[in-house]
Amino acid sequence: MPLSEQEQRLLDEMERHLMRNDADVVTAPREGQSLSYRNIVYGSLLVLVGIGGLIVGVSSSIIAIGVVAFIVMVGGVVLALTPSRSGTAGRGATAGTRKPAASASASGSAGFMDRMNDRWDRRNGER
Repeated sequence: MPLSEQEQRLLDEMERHLMRNDADVVTAPREGQSLSYRNIVYGSLLVLVGIGGLIVGVSSSIIAIGVVAFIVMVGGVVLALTPSRSGTAGRGATAGTRKPAASASASGSAGFMDRMNDRWDRRNGER
């Protein structure tokens, strides 16, 4: 069933609004990503443990130890290169939206939907 003209206009307006306002949300984590010092340290330690396990596996001719050690090394590299969840750019952009979310989180999923509706209303009201 085709949409009416009013529904089509409303849908187009919503799409434009979302693209305008949410484009920065989609790209914001990429701009604000920074490597965590803690992740780098833990990842480096895992790589060192993996290298030690690889040496033990090769010297004892037990292939399973070497394979597990290699997997530990890869996990250490992935952990070291994982960006932190709280970048400095992300904190400034969401500082105003976190306070209401914390007070509404006690009510569960209804609070989540209320927050989403409030965000939608605020965005529409800012025009």
